[in-house]
Amino acid sequence: EVTGVCSTRHVELVRTLGADHVIDYTQEDFTQGDTRYDVILDNVGNHSFAAYRRVLTPDGIVQPNTGHAGMGYVIRAALRAPFMRQQGKLFVATPTHDDLVVLAAWIEAGTITPVMDKTYPFDEAREALAYLAQGHARGKVVLTMAPAQEMFVGARAGEVVTG
Repeated sequence: EVTGVCSTRHVELVRTLGADHVIDYTQEDFTQGDTRYDVILDNVGNHSFAAYRRVLTPDGIVQPNTGHAGMGYVIRAALRAPFMRQQGKLFVATPTHDDLVVLAAWIEAGTITPVMDKTYPFDEAREALAYLAQGHARGKVVLTMAPAQEMFVGARAGEVVTG
């Protein structure tokens, strides 16, 4: 079973993504509940490892997914590892071409559906980053590129265009 934790405005989105249970963090702190979890994927980084341990199963794992964990998290996790069954795991994605081919096939087949919040043309990348920095995106923020022929209007074959 999958439990999603989100704000009130995202409850329906998380349900449509397939969560079996949805907890609105504005109403309830899941780290104070009685449910135990095998894996916690931490996409926000707003709870301590101690709070997560309370709701993990004895062999449970916390996987930070925010980029906010930092070296302190890595060092603490390494120091705790020999003494605890519950673990905080470090994960660094290294996608391969084969991984991307599989993902593309799943998307084309409708097996998975990426959630896209907003799309910006490439020349509005600064605005896209500012939107992301607000921390409230409801999915991926996408930059689109103009077709190559539009980018190089007036260029002759073999000519290098910069700008």
